Amino acid sequence: MSSPLSLSKSATTTCASLLTQLQEIWDEIGESDSERDKKLLHIEQECLDIYRRNVDKERKYKAELHLSLAEAEAEISKLVSALGEQVSLPLSGKMKGTLKQKLAVIDPVLKDIQTKKHERIQEFLNIETQIAAICAEIAGNDRVISPTDVQVNEQDLTAKRLAELKSHLQELQSEKNLRLQRVNSYMSAIHELTVVMSLDFKKIIANINPSLANHLNGQSKSISNETLANLTSEVNSLKQLKQQRLERIQDLGSSLIELWNLMDMPMEEQLRFNHITSLVSSCIDEITRQGSLDIHIIEQAEVEVERLSALKTSKLRELIFKRQNELEEIYRSVHMDVDSETARQILIQLMESGSDLSGLLSSMDDQVVKAKEEAASRKDVLDKVEKWKHASQEESWLDEYEKDENRYSAGKGVHINLKRAEKARILVSKIPSLVENLTAKIKAWEKERGIPFLYHKAPLLHTLEEYIISRQEKQEEKRRSREQKRLQDQFAAEQENIYGSKSAKKPLGNANTVPGTPNSRRMSTASGRYGASIGKEKRGSGHVGAVIPVNYVALAKEDQKSGGL
Repeated sequence: MSSPLSLSKSATTTCASLLTQLQEIWDEIGESDSERDKKLLHIEQECLDIYRRNVDKERKYKAELHLSLAEAEAEISKLVSALGEQVSLPLSGKMKGTLKQKLAVIDPVLKDIQTKKHERIQEFLNIETQIAAICAEIAGNDRVISPTDVQVNEQDLTAKRLAELKSHLQELQSEKNLRLQRVNSYMSAIHELTVVMSLDFKKIIANINPSLANHLNGQSKSISNETLANLTSEVNSLKQLKQQRLERIQDLGSSLIELWNLMDMPMEEQLRFNHITSLVSSCIDEITRQGSLDIHIIEQAEVEVERLSALKTSKLRELIFKRQNELEEIYRSVHMDVDSETARQILIQLMESGSDLSGLLSSMDDQVVKAKEEAASRKDVLDKVEKWKHASQEESWLDEYEKDENRYSAGKGVHINLKRAEKARILVSKIPSLVENLTAKIKAWEKERGIPFLYHKAPLLHTLEEYIISRQEKQEEKRRSREQKRLQDQFAAEQENIYGSKSAKKPLGNANTVPGTPNSRRMSTASGRYGASIGKEKRGSGHVGAVIPVNYVALAKEDQKSGGL
């Protein structure tokens, strides 16, 4: 290769040829030697200027190459610092070769690093855009965040910074998911509450944030602090409203049950409001059925309570007298003294004086309960009284039967009377033990309660004592009667032995006949000695004893009780 400052052989030949031609031209023109020298000097000067310009141009180009090399190295250093990466590239001063060779080595490295920078910027832009969008959602900013709204710090594109942003993005995404879960949970709770109370779910959540109602159209749900706070407040408000409605319904249900019980409402009427009364004992978390706490249901219950309350007074009066009738019936069933007229007058006075009818009815219920308890306590004694009365009636019948001298005569019903008489004798033989057991029962009852056992206003013990005395007198009279008859029979026999047989004797008198004979009607209307003794007014006591009819028990009943007491 020739030296860059020497002319090539062809260029030298060309210059010589041109000078020859120039000499020929000047010869033809007739230029003087001085003119020719001036022109040659001018040509030489132009050639030198051309060389100088080219030298300057090349020198400038060289400087540009040095600058490009320096800038490339500076850019690489800057990018390496921003990316936080290491590049194995020697400094240009320590590199061998020309400037172009050095640039040829550095340029690919620079382009590679620039490509990495662009890719890293895109990563940062993507992550920071997502971060900005989530932050905007949390802040309640409805504006859509685009990459143009994000400024990436190109001075710090290190992998560490990128990892930090990714970690922050994950935290924000977790926070967003948690917030979405909370939003969905609140919306589910609101939906359940609105279903139970028949409220407009969409209207409620739209008032909180329109995005909650429009999320099905592609719009994301709001997860802002304000939305969460409003959702929390709405859930609490609806729970409070649910509690208030439940308490109201429970109050109304309790009132309905109370009124139904007071007024003896038919079951058909009660079933109409079963959906209300079934909630009386329910807790708030158990109420999930649709429309259970609808305001219209509450209003219907209120109307029904008002209607029943208007009927309560008249119904309560009716129920109070019904309880009084029940009380009197209980007393009568166990032979207890009750002054019905006075009790009813007192009730009327209490009602007309404005007394609490519900309290009065409750008092009557208590009295009925106590009366039932009292009746139950008297049952054992009364059962024995009935057996004693039956035995006494049979004893009276037997006395009349045995006075009838024609009792063995053939006739209708004779065998029935004989059978009854046989059973009556067995029953009469048990009267002493019956009276003894009854007396013991009465004394035990009176000792336990500290009050006398009254039977038809009279102390039953007193009645029994009178009965015992009367029975003893009756038995003594029977004994005397039998003795007198024996003496009469003996006297008659003696007279017969002395004077001989006479005509048939007439009956001693009109003897009473047993039931079923022609004279039975007279017996059914007359009371025996025992009945007269028991039924008479007791002197000094002011009480009337129980009247026990002679023919109280029919034959069929005797057959059932003849087996013992």
